[in-house]
Amino acid sequence: MSKTNPKVGFVSLGCPKALVDSERILTQLRVEGYNIVPSYDSADVVVVNTCGFIESAVAESLDAIGEAMNENGKVIVTGCLGKKSEMIREHYPNVLSVSGPQDYTTVMEAVHAAIPPKHDPFIDLVPDYGIKLTPRHYAYLKISEGCNHRCSFCIIPSMRGDLMSRPVDEVLREAERLVKGGVRELLVVSQDTSAYGVDRKYAPGTWRGKEYATRMKALCEGLGELDAWTRLHYVYPYPHVDDVVPLMAEGKILPYLDIPFQHASPRILKLMKRPGAVDKTLERVLRWRQICPDITVRSTFIVGFPGETEAEFEDLLGFLKTAQLDRVGAFAYSPVEGATANALPDQLPEEVKQERLARFMEVQAEISAAKLEAKVGTVQQCLVDVIEDGIAVARSKADAPEIDGLVHIQNGEQAGLRVGQFVDVEITDCDEHDLFGDAIAAEEPTGPAFNLKVL
Repeated sequence: MSKTNPKVGFVSLGCPKALVDSERILTQLRVEGYNIVPSYDSADVVVVNTCGFIESAVAESLDAIGEAMNENGKVIVTGCLGKKSEMIREHYPNVLSVSGPQDYTTVMEAVHAAIPPKHDPFIDLVPDYGIKLTPRHYAYLKISEGCNHRCSFCIIPSMRGDLMSRPVDEVLREAERLVKGGVRELLVVSQDTSAYGVDRKYAPGTWRGKEYATRMKALCEGLGELDAWTRLHYVYPYPHVDDVVPLMAEGKILPYLDIPFQHASPRILKLMKRPGAVDKTLERVLRWRQICPDITVRSTFIVGFPGETEAEFEDLLGFLKTAQLDRVGAFAYSPVEGATANALPDQLPEEVKQERLARFMEVQAEISAAKLEAKVGTVQQCLVDVIEDGIAVARSKADAPEIDGLVHIQNGEQAGLRVGQFVDVEITDCDEHDLFGDAIAAEEPTGPAFNLKVL
């Protein structure tokens, strides 16, 4: 790589959607001949892709900008917090540029102004699938930007705008390139995966000689043609979600749904401006399990929302016990600057919110422990993420990276396992979060071993 090429440092914060934005910027930087470097000292300029969804994320982003300013001094800011440019410039008036999410043009213009590119077409090669920040064997596939919902606790639409779906043929071509590049798992992300295509009136696109509608089910049918796991995230519980469950039962996509239910009290859901037909939602979860018995349902909830009574919190616990969700995350409500929920009456004391959060997680811990215990003695197909000290650390079909559990394969090295390899594992034990087992059958490895490099 040319030593004379200008060098860019990069800090990426926030959710998987922001990570995809970072990957697109990095890919364009490499296309134009910039070197990506891992330290402030070696960078000619630093790009910070920020998050601004909740107060802790705002603080983390401001700290990251401050660190980059102190260590380097030439800083370009982009991402969700970039929508609050006044706040950023109040703290750091000397940043070179501030832009919002997915504003790739402004970022590149700022980089050009700070350090013009010196492209060498014989040296600066970029793979067809672009630059990735995830390990080579899995990738986030962003299918849309923005959101049409106006949840009272959320400010995402003010940062990322209304729903803008990508054409289905464009998404399928990207997925195909990723799989050809070695990706074994595609993680479909958006703000609202269920709404995919509504803004395009489900316009059709052609891929591999077949027509597909820009719609969640059709997209899943196309992704099911690829030799990779497909995992759905951020799915609102609309009735048409039922249509993709048979594809899971057929093995076309992973039997996994990430659905942010948020609460189970109709009144609280109404205050949140979320879908509120809890009884129907519960019926549908139970019906999904009838169609696809091994389906994993993950969700997130907010406890201590303004006005939440003890009875309504008990309703939430009751829903949890009945639904028996496989994976659950929960957060104590906290105000977000600009969110309409801030004006709601009956804001709860912090100690009440934390006490309810602890009770909630205690109930879910019992459910999760029973779910994992039931898998002891079964055989699970897993995808190897890391080899450490002779043990292969993998994930089953029920486990998304970084948010769910792990499968520790005790004889990983002995079995000759490699990162990015599928393997059948006999589960022999479990703890509160993870499974343990031994490899009994693995696919034949093909191609070079995967390298896990973090920028």
